[in-house]
Amino acid sequence: MEEAGMVRSIDVKLLTENIKEMCIQANHYLAPDMDKAMKNAYEKETKPLAKQILGQLLENLNIAGEDMIPICQDTGMAVVFLKVGQDVHFEGGSVEAAVNEGVRQGYAEGYLRKSVVGDPLLRVNTKDNTPAIIHYEIVPGDKVEIMVAPKGFGSENMSKIYMLKPADGIEGVKEAIINTVKEAGPNACPPVVVGVGIGGTFEKAAILAKKALTREIGTHSELAHIKELEEELLEKINQIGLGPAGLGGDTTALAVNINTYATHIAGLPVAVNICCHVNRHIARTI
Repeated sequence: MEEAGMVRSIDVKLLTENIKEMCIQANHYLAPDMDKAMKNAYEKETKPLAKQILGQLLENLNIAGEDMIPICQDTGMAVVFLKVGQDVHFEGGSVEAAVNEGVRQGYAEGYLRKSVVGDPLLRVNTKDNTPAIIHYEIVPGDKVEIMVAPKGFGSENMSKIYMLKPADGIEGVKEAIINTVKEAGPNACPPVVVGVGIGGTFEKAAILAKKALTREIGTHSELAHIKELEEELLEKINQIGLGPAGLGGDTTALAVNINTYATHIAGLPVAVNICCHVNRHIARTI
């Protein structure tokens, strides 16, 4: 790394090395916020069977960390968020190739399951879990923030996007989110984290929802009305009674995280991206 005037040069090999390590770490160790949320859920759960299941899940997570085995057999499709400072100059090759090389090395060296097929219809496995899904954001500064969030498809397949009408209003938004969790049932491996994106366009809402899953559990939107909505929805979702593994209980969801964006006068897009109880995510800044 060098500094040339106001521009900071970063060799893309640094991206590769960090993403390799992050893929391995995210798949073997529960993120601290998820660990805390799961332990809190266990302490508060009043239904005996649900408490037993939460205890078994926590035991599994502990064994995974101690014995360096994946916390879930579905080690996911690698989703990488890159927040790149506009004063950063990458050198040494392609950023996209460097990210994918980090994923390839991480899934090989970590003995993680390779779950990616190169064509959605021909279904031939790429054998190295690439390509990754990469989201770029250009921001002020000379740092690069990396978020790696391997996403399993048991929960991904239960996610939905709704193009609501503005007249559907907040009640329509609530109904869409709650119904998505209900319809997911046990397939999303509850207790779940519910990521929600409201606003923007068709694709923007989905990215907002995905990014919401990486927000620290227990924190809320800075917007007062959205914070209130997050809290209300978490309470209502847990009143469904689906519970851990779908076998009943107080704990169906650990959090509802909502991101919003401006939208068109004629639209109200709502995306719901559900994640299972491991909700893998890890962040670094270089």
